[in-house]
Amino acid sequence: MNRLLDRETLTQLLKHRDGPCLSLYQQTHRSFPERQQDPIRFKQLVKQLEDSLRQQGHADQVQSLLKPFYALIDDNDFWNHSLDGLAAFGAKDYFQVYRLQRSVPEMAVANDRMHLKPLVRIAQSADRYQILCLSRDSVRLFEGNRDALDEVPLHEAVPRTLADALGNDLTEKGQSGFPQGYSRASERGDPMQVEAGGSGKQAEIDRDRDRYFREVDRAITEHHSRPSGLPLILAALPEQQPHFRRISHNEYLLPEGIENGQRALGVDELRDKSWMVMQPRYLKRLEGLLNQFGASHGQGLASDQLEDIGQATRQGRVATLLVEAERQIPGRVDKNEGSAVSASAEAANTPDVLDELTIWTLEQGGEVVVVPTERMPTATGAAAIYRF
Repeated sequence: MNRLLDRETLTQLLKHRDGPCLSLYQQTHRSFPERQQDPIRFKQLVKQLEDSLRQQGHADQVQSLLKPFYALIDDNDFWNHSLDGLAAFGAKDYFQVYRLQRSVPEMAVANDRMHLKPLVRIAQSADRYQILCLSRDSVRLFEGNRDALDEVPLHEAVPRTLADALGNDLTEKGQSGFPQGYSRASERGDPMQVEAGGSGKQAEIDRDRDRYFREVDRAITEHHSRPSGLPLILAALPEQQPHFRRISHNEYLLPEGIENGQRALGVDELRDKSWMVMQPRYLKRLEGLLNQFGASHGQGLASDQLEDIGQATRQGRVATLLVEAERQIPGRVDKNEGSAVSASAEAANTPDVLDELTIWTLEQGGEVVVVPTERMPTATGAAAIYRF
């Protein structure tokens, strides 16, 4: 319960195919007194799930399926540490809750599949990233997007300080050398500048620094970057940036970083500076996808027609599916025929056509990108780029 959202989230949720499956999305609040209403609203949404189950003939499963949902209502510690949104999923012998860094449309859905489109929008890495704040005396990791930034609990394998990484192998304090652990001579190519104690001491400090950075890089890569698949921004002193990059084998580390200066940055300032790094990448990626759709459409390798997309998904042809944020099209797609069947908008628990196309695309190994309404290139709610 209360897992962080990572690249495995959707894969795990896709495995639950035996209905009824329960999906609950809710806006939550970080601060008091607004957050006092969150458990009350959650209880109302759970009641909607109960009503839906009974209407669908699953009254005998109400107690077992909703027991963990109702238990969460009275978990004060959980509600005292809310973020901006919440997603809760339940099925037979399964219950999982995710704190979200974005507000989500409120809904409570019971049908034969998990409702995933709101989660896809957050899970995609288009504008999500992590920040490694690194100094000799501190290692911190943050995760965020354009709207929010929160600290990530470090895996136990990640050293928290230089002393934590090196232990008894750390060069003793009191020896001569430059305080940031780098040699001005080796950095600038100047004649050797040595304080009392000689160049050997400085070399030991430099080796300590490199070993520390190497341990941090290895642990962050293995336990945070690869599981999340998110871009990593380095926040460190200007003189430390080139040393860490020289040592790093983290394929997610971005070439652009944040230079801390001589003081630690506050979370708000860190978020602003990190989004200055990420925004050009986000816009470039989105623009590239829209241009690719336009070019592929002219070649007959793209479509915005839901029926055509359904058939192409069935054939494993969809490489990238663009779906419109917040858009819902009640209905069901026949996976055997690839045909879309519309339904009444009042049928709250009828599957969403866009959600089903999203699930099919992910199951076939395709990519799904949820696009803001104002940037969506089509009026149908979907746009698919084909592999062939």
